[in-house]
Amino acid sequence: MIKLDKAAKSRVLKETIISLVFFILLFSFVGSIFAQQDSPWPAFNVCCEKTKTGAWCQNAPEPECDSNFMVTPTSCDATSYCRLGCCVDSEEGLCMENSPQKVCTISSGTWLDDEKCEVSQCNLGCCIIGDQASFVTLTRCKRLSNLYGLEINYRNDISDEATCILTAYSQDRGACIYESEGVKTCRMTTRGDCQTSKTVNGTMGTEFWENYLCSADEIGADCGPTRETICVEGKDEVYFKDSCGNPANIYDAGKVYSKDASYWQRLVSKKDSCGYSNQQGNAGSKTCGNCNYLSGSICRKGDASYGDFSCTDLNCYKTQNGRDYKNGESWCIYQSEVGEGLDSVGSRHYRHICIHGEETIEPCGDFRTEICIEDQFSSANGNFIEAACRPNRWNDCIDQLEQDDCENTDKRDCYWTKGAHYDGSGSKTTKSENVEGATATTPSLAEEDPEKENFGILEGGGICLPNSPPGLEFWQESNAGSICSLGNSKQTVHYEEGLFSDPACESNCDVLTKKWVEKMNNVCTSLGDCGNYFNLAGVSTDDGIVIKDNGKRRSLSQGVAERSDDDEGFLGGLFD
Repeated sequence: MIKLDKAAKSRVLKETIISLVFFILLFSFVGSIFAQQDSPWPAFNVCCEKTKTGAWCQNAPEPECDSNFMVTPTSCDATSYCRLGCCVDSEEGLCMENSPQKVCTISSGTWLDDEKCEVSQCNLGCCIIGDQASFVTLTRCKRLSNLYGLEINYRNDISDEATCILTAYSQDRGACIYESEGVKTCRMTTRGDCQTSKTVNGTMGTEFWENYLCSADEIGADCGPTRETICVEGKDEVYFKDSCGNPANIYDAGKVYSKDASYWQRLVSKKDSCGYSNQQGNAGSKTCGNCNYLSGSICRKGDASYGDFSCTDLNCYKTQNGRDYKNGESWCIYQSEVGEGLDSVGSRHYRHICIHGEETIEPCGDFRTEICIEDQFSSANGNFIEAACRPNRWNDCIDQLEQDDCENTDKRDCYWTKGAHYDGSGSKTTKSENVEGATATTPSLAEEDPEKENFGILEGGGICLPNSPPGLEFWQESNAGSICSLGNSKQTVHYEEGLFSDPACESNCDVLTKKWVEKMNNVCTSLGDCGNYFNLAGVSTDDGIVIKDNGKRRSLSQGVAERSDDDEGFLGGLFD
């Protein structure tokens, strides 16, 4: 046991008392700190779906959160709307790791529950475009190809970026020097092809000169300049040819060796060659071979100042409609007026295409089962016209009772006309085979209601009709009768008998006019090959329209319906 004297005991006691006092003071101070905390949860222990400054999915004090969005008293990692995952931009082909679900959704991306984006959509490969390479997804590679207008070479067997870059390095073009039968000769190729050729024509060893031509004096090969030209497979342009048969730079009559020796030393890019900005791609030029397929020219046999090739014009001139078109353009040709039911009986739509200077004709579906549409858009080479044949969506036109529904071109090909309306009596549909043998839904006339005074197509309002009427096999058994019968109209006209005068029309009098009969005929011809109309040969007929007044048949040549001798007159139209 250790013994302490009186003085030591006194000193220890004092130190103990002082320590206790300090501890009590410290506890009181810390307690006062916690006593001042007013927030229901600690600072930064809240997830703001959106902050007042516009940031998404941030851990921040509650006052900084936008009150119009969700606030959760936890870390954003623990919420469903801000959970981290992989955001895939399907259009650009980009994959973004550790992306909050909410941020991905508002960016129109596809969110996947994988923070590291280890999914098939994000697999990387080597995208080689021209002489450049990038380690990206296949979708991104296709997007880059569209941006630069170049074909792609996608290598999914390359698994790292360094190898991908080296692959692009091997695509450098230039002169490959080798010896053949004791003579130093040359061929134009890529670095990779030159280096991997251990033997060329049986001779060991190669040397690559990047961006040099085989005719360059520096490399000392036996290839020299000529005034001959060639076309190169896969290229648009006309090229000079050296004495070894290699393509040199783009043909320029002002740069034969005697006029410009430097043009035969190094490769010159297309944009630095003659006529690069020519809008016609130097078509027909005798002095410049900088052809451009998109502008309508390509290397072919032709007249030139030097050599046997020139930029041949691929555009079409004085076509069937008298207009000129660019190579690749397409346009519509119609055999009659079109739109708003004006297609003549037996007519057809055609798509014409300009291909390498030739006008090619493609018929759309017969019986107007297809219609031709065209549009014009802007491109780097000016306005461009493109046409296409697509199905004629006419079947449900007459069932549309509102103009907005009728003219909805996303769903149907119809037009709206005023002065008549459809009472829905023929809204039943039946399935039948069209002329192509495919099953189609066709409107069918319902049974006539004897209790109705007026039936079918009635006066006033508006009606929805096919913009391009379908062709019908009206000369044989088909659905022609049911379609044309949709144009039937039963109209009852009331008269008031006078004591000392002839009966006067009291109601529904407009149907007695010639204008109403013409309106009915227009409805009928818009439904299909019905009514009184011209055919493709320009011949018209009255057989497609029948007018009856109280059961008495009248022809168009007899004039419009006259007043009936009865108190009530009846005018019925049958368009078959």
